[in-house]
Amino acid sequence: MNKPIRNRALVGTALALAASAVLSACGGDDSSSSDAKAKAAPGTKSVAVEDPLVATFDGGLYVLDGESLKLANTIELPGFNRLNPAGDDDHVIVSTDAGFRVLNAAEQTFTGVEYKGAKPGHVVQHAGKTVLFTDGTGEVNVLDPTDLKGGKKPQGRTYTSAEPHHGVAIELTNGELLTTLGTEEKRTGALVLDKNNKEIKRNENCPGVHGEAAAKGEAVGIGCEDGILIYKDGKFTKVDAPDDYGRIGNQRGSDTSPILLGDYKTDPEAELERPTRISLINTETGKLRLVDLGTSYSFRSLGRGPHGEALLLGTNGALHVIDPDTGKVDKKIPVVDKWQEPLDWQQPRPTLFVRDDTAYVSEPGKRKLHAVDIESGKKITSVTLPKSTNELSGVVAGH
Repeated sequence: MNKPIRNRALVGTALALAASAVLSACGGDDSSSSDAKAKAAPGTKSVAVEDPLVATFDGGLYVLDGESLKLANTIELPGFNRLNPAGDDDHVIVSTDAGFRVLNAAEQTFTGVEYKGAKPGHVVQHAGKTVLFTDGTGEVNVLDPTDLKGGKKPQGRTYTSAEPHHGVAIELTNGELLTTLGTEEKRTGALVLDKNNKEIKRNENCPGVHGEAAAKGEAVGIGCEDGILIYKDGKFTKVDAPDDYGRIGNQRGSDTSPILLGDYKTDPEAELERPTRISLINTETGKLRLVDLGTSYSFRSLGRGPHGEALLLGTNGALHVIDPDTGKVDKKIPVVDKWQEPLDWQQPRPTLFVRDDTAYVSEPGKRKLHAVDIESGKKITSVTLPKSTNELSGVVAGH
């Protein structure tokens, strides 16, 4: 079980007594919260939530206690909203129609810090920095998440891409900034900037570039439609897919493993391809392994465990725990009912969020949220929320 969860048992009890409308849950049992009416009124002060989770629903955000999954507050926020950890103990980045907004999830209130711009996209945490990429403007903002605690907008590095595109960027420990190349119509690769935003490296051998992940040794992978591009020790290396079209558009990395976990799609004409194979890319050897899991999954299905385990939530309802070195499925943990990925990527589907030893899994069809101990394979707790949720995230630092 997640160590912070055990240590926070008393705190969680106090929060449960203080909250006016919360869910009750204990052990592995499910408690319904259909009658929960917690709502954040403007200016309302709420009891601080320990290690909060945040989930979106049609019309707002749920803020949940990270131990009990009890509903601490409901924040009204219209539109399609997306979530990412900000990189500290308190905050979550919310992507809205107008740009990125910073939510103090612990206090269940927006801080007023915003990064405005059309089509806010990827948010990346690495080496103590958080990088925001705004697709509609091509603007990159780098911030130190510890500077968010004062409630003021951090002073950080900025860079504007040559042309707006659906991109991503990551800052390395030496101050280099790796960011994607492309236009609204075509994405081609990546470039690397020094601390002064001067270009020092470029590679345009990555058609359809999408997503990023960092592995052990600070090897950074960005996905291509024909494999994956690795940047390590100042050099780009292309790892080709075994198929002419072998798209690796979503990746997850771990500081404890040199192997990246990626999805894998082979049909460029599909309205929605439902792959059953994953890719495991060794950033030290440049070898790519494909593993057929016998179940499909979505872009919200991938995760990494505390020891570098590759995690995948399948449409068969199980969380697959995979040894990245061998591709062997070490265990299958039943979590949710069988499901199918919807055609519209914005529609809800079971979603995986991992923090420490705990995998949090949403089940929109039943309005449920589950917490699973990765090591033991046991369900810690489950709750039922007032409405079906879509995206799921939480705070991550200090874990």
